[in-house]
Amino acid sequence: QVQLVESGGGLVTAGGSLRLSCEASGSIASIKRMGWYRQALGKQRELVAAINSESINYADSVKDRFTISRDNAKTTVFLQMNSLKVEDTAVYYCLVIAGWSTYWGQGTQVTVSS
Repeated sequence: QVQLVESGGGLVTAGGSLRLSCEASGSIASIKRMGWYRQALGKQRELVAAINSESINYADSVKDRFTISRDNAKTTVFLQMNSLKVEDTAVYYCLVIAGWSTYWGQGTQVTVSS
């Protein structure tokens, strides 16, 4: 089992920045992939960014604005979000794949005002 605790969401004006964090605990030795998804009101959940030992992937809509990273212990994943746009408003969820299981964080609201 892996437990996830997210932090860092909030309200920001367009053009601003936020940094999200997601700390994993429990069976962390089996973590293979960490990432961030988001779900805007009335829309499907979508991939924002993901990282594993071989690659980093970004949604086209956030490339060159968002940066995903991990701490040295690979138990905390971060999402640095710069040049935020109104359309980035969503609930952001941390995702961890560990062993054969997928775990989701509780979600953190990011609201970007114009």
